[in-house]
Amino acid sequence: MIRTIKLFGLGIGLSLTLLWGNSHACTNFLVTRRASVDGSTMITYAADSHYLYGELYHWPAAEYKAGTMLQVNEWDTGKFLGEIPQVLKTFNVVGNMNEYQVSIGETTYGGREELVDTTGLVDYGSLMYIALQRSKTAREAIKVMAELVENFGYYSSGESFSVADPNEVWIFEMIGKGTKMVTDKKTKKTYNSNKGAVWVAIRIPDGYISGHANHARITTFPLENGKTSISSKNLANIFNPEVEVVYAHDVISFARTAKYFNGKDADFSFSDIYAPLDFGGARFCEIRVWSFFKELDKSMWNHFDYVKGQNLTNRMPLYIKPERKISAQDLMNFMRDHLEGTELDMSKDPGAGPHGLPYRWRPLTWEHEGKTYFNERATATQQTGFSFVAQMRNWLPNAIGGILWFGVDDVATSVYTPIYCSNTRTPESYAQGNGDMLTYSNTSAFWVFNKVTNFAYLRYDVMSQDIRKVQKEMEGYYAQMTPIVDQKALELYKNSPAEAATFLTNYSVNTANSLVTSWGKLFEYLLVKYMDGNVKKEENGKFKYNQYNAAPARVSNPQYPDWWKKILIESTGEKLLQPAGNSH
Repeated sequence: MIRTIKLFGLGIGLSLTLLWGNSHACTNFLVTRRASVDGSTMITYAADSHYLYGELYHWPAAEYKAGTMLQVNEWDTGKFLGEIPQVLKTFNVVGNMNEYQVSIGETTYGGREELVDTTGLVDYGSLMYIALQRSKTAREAIKVMAELVENFGYYSSGESFSVADPNEVWIFEMIGKGTKMVTDKKTKKTYNSNKGAVWVAIRIPDGYISGHANHARITTFPLENGKTSISSKNLANIFNPEVEVVYAHDVISFARTAKYFNGKDADFSFSDIYAPLDFGGARFCEIRVWSFFKELDKSMWNHFDYVKGQNLTNRMPLYIKPERKISAQDLMNFMRDHLEGTELDMSKDPGAGPHGLPYRWRPLTWEHEGKTYFNERATATQQTGFSFVAQMRNWLPNAIGGILWFGVDDVATSVYTPIYCSNTRTPESYAQGNGDMLTYSNTSAFWVFNKVTNFAYLRYDVMSQDIRKVQKEMEGYYAQMTPIVDQKALELYKNSPAEAATFLTNYSVNTANSLVTSWGKLFEYLLVKYMDGNVKKEENGKFKYNQYNAAPARVSNPQYPDWWKKILIESTGEKLLQPAGNSH
């Protein structure tokens, strides 16, 4: 059965306005094989919500008797939606990757709020995790998801999915068709005649990268010609390797019926019709994709006016060819972006305070003297529940090839720990049930990382440097260990795949638990060093006491920056001015 996730998940937002207002927002980056340094496919996912508790989900592989029903609970709330038939066999799933290296992420874009189907039995979260339990390839996952919403209805609002396996990466965008209840004259039963969803899935060409961040990004797309694209009427043909685009057979006709569209089929744009773009869609959402793209293609600066919301006609392409190849560690760092290197850098304006904090507490938009203002929405954000970089490698057996680099809390000050897709158990520190959003646990990764990060928000300019130093050391060490661990697992796999899985499970679990212990020690270090606004100096990596008493030998008091002093003086006048000739 699908497990009910404690408390809440990622919030579905029934419109873009509600989506931003509630700050339920996520970011996905997609990398194909020939765009990566080693031939991996990769996707990222930051599950951002003020209500989501960061933990590592696990569904063991299982077998079921014919006729078994699967209970579906909404991922966001745990609300029971209904039951659907269970399959005879499901696959092992750790986080958002299964034992065949199939990985799925998502971002909610909301779209037209009238298209939410309140009678649907499958929400977007259940779609992901059911598909992972039933699919051996990305194409199969798309087929499973499409058939689930067609047969049982789609409960959520507009959603973009990243769907990947060791060979292919797809972007898959979906929205429901609303609720139109009718009564069958013969049976007298009432049902939704609009059950299902309209959707489009596009394979990202090998050698290219893509991304999505809470706005639908698929515009026009090739229509069925028997080779490069197919409609859902011929969904079985999705397994033809030449197929690059798959779409719901009524994705255009439904828009015509609903009077959203009356142009030529070739001009139909999924994004423009089902999720019309506005200022917020560009400034709060598309800008996160742009922040990724601009690091890998200088021409993306030509779209800066677009992501600032100043020229909504200058849309970015769905995918680009990067100027250099990308590693998993690169992706980790791209997920830590605060719009650095741009005029929108969140650490550079007065809102950052004297210590350069690149965050603004919610709400995202705010009122003053009858006018509406907003804060920037960067990729890295304080309300991340969990995030990952999924790395899939086709030159290794599935049990060894898939690594879910997993982290909790704010990506900028977190660490991605390696979790192999063949893991048969999760680390205790990341496991479900170890604390929750209202229950503190000193052994929970989520709470330990939050403890460090929230303390660092007080003096971000200096504390973040110490954190990033340890972060870089830990992730660098894990990267160095990966080929060693892979080789050992390969040797075991030749004789016993089960022994290889046990070895990788133990490595993943011990590494993750050790990381959390180390991060707890980091908090102790930061507390000692930065208590009460002082900064204690170190000598040879240690704090020292004054030889005459128990006070620290060297304590400094860093000055506030001049720009902040100027603002303070301008706002207080001479209230804080010390009279001439006086000293403290």
